[in-house]
Amino acid sequence: MDDNTLRPETLAVHAGWKYDPQTGAVMPPIYQVSTYAQSAPGEALGYEYSRTDNPTRTPLQAALAVLEHAKHALVFASGLAAIDAVLNTLKSGDRVVAGDDLYGGTFRIFARVAVDRGIEFSYVDLSNPENLRTALDERTKLVWFETPTNPMLKLVDIEAVAKIAHEKGALVSVDNTFMSPMFQNPLDLGADIVMHSMTKYINGHSDVVMGCLMVNDTALYDRLKFLQNAIGAVPAPMDCFLSLRGIRTLAVRMRAHQEGANAVAKWLESHPRVKRVIFPGLKSHPDYELAQRQTSGNSGMISFDLDGTLEDSRRFLSALKLFKLAESLGGVESLIELPAIMTHASVPAEQRAQLGITDTLVRISVGIEHPDDLIADLNQAFGQLA
Repeated sequence: MDDNTLRPETLAVHAGWKYDPQTGAVMPPIYQVSTYAQSAPGEALGYEYSRTDNPTRTPLQAALAVLEHAKHALVFASGLAAIDAVLNTLKSGDRVVAGDDLYGGTFRIFARVAVDRGIEFSYVDLSNPENLRTALDERTKLVWFETPTNPMLKLVDIEAVAKIAHEKGALVSVDNTFMSPMFQNPLDLGADIVMHSMTKYINGHSDVVMGCLMVNDTALYDRLKFLQNAIGAVPAPMDCFLSLRGIRTLAVRMRAHQEGANAVAKWLESHPRVKRVIFPGLKSHPDYELAQRQTSGNSGMISFDLDGTLEDSRRFLSALKLFKLAESLGGVESLIELPAIMTHASVPAEQRAQLGITDTLVRISVGIEHPDDLIADLNQAFGQLA
């Protein structure tokens, strides 16, 4: 059967691998090897060195390409290593227009690393695509954004932004981490590059750090593939094996994340100690209609404003039993954090304030536990604030 005729749930289980032709193994072996014998000098049998390629990495990249509707996929040792590969396609004097609400690590590599290479950055609220027009100029080579954004969960109209950027000859790169390929496929909407922190939903078990890039343009892929090998920020075979294992359950996990988040978000919206809930699956979200048009579901990410002080936020988070107080997201376990002093502490205070990242903004990653148990945990923690 052709991949184009299969549904995402089936592709998640089968994409990238059939079976090992020698043993019949239904999952790829872990090729824990650094180098490979050659039949004659300069005549490799398919692999030469594991920084360049590895037989465990190959089916993982093939599966990612299928799920993200891409021709090519590349994996890296972290999401930031994947971002750095994209930045290395630019040269001194080039400009990047980035969304104004970014993961703190992304902002850090832009503002404190890439600028030293002579790359310039402008930060724009891309939830209104027209804001992009005035930010673009002839030196703009890349438009980079997340949708939904982290942590304010603003949505960006990928199709509209891509159209405007392409008019000026700029590439469009979308960080699709929060949605996974199950619920959003930016390449189908005009993006040129899709990036994921695979540490999150794609792997899904909080035991691997990895990133990936997916593209359709073969020349762009060739450049990124060169950089993957030349810079060498590649994942280990065991990590590739674990991430491919994670992909096999991606569809069912995302369904569970969505169901749990829907229930938790609705409950939070009715709680007297919550001033505002930010969740694209709620009709109260300003981009709800765009979410219905652009995505096929909602992940487990929720942000909300606690009615209280920083000390109230600390007490609330510390009182939780099931939710783990931790950075990251997308694992089977539910996580909770305070962006202002955790994931986004590297974002300047004035910029956090402008975005609405207050000392009482809480970000939740709803796992796959029963939502009633999660709600009960949140309820008892709110009780500590009485």
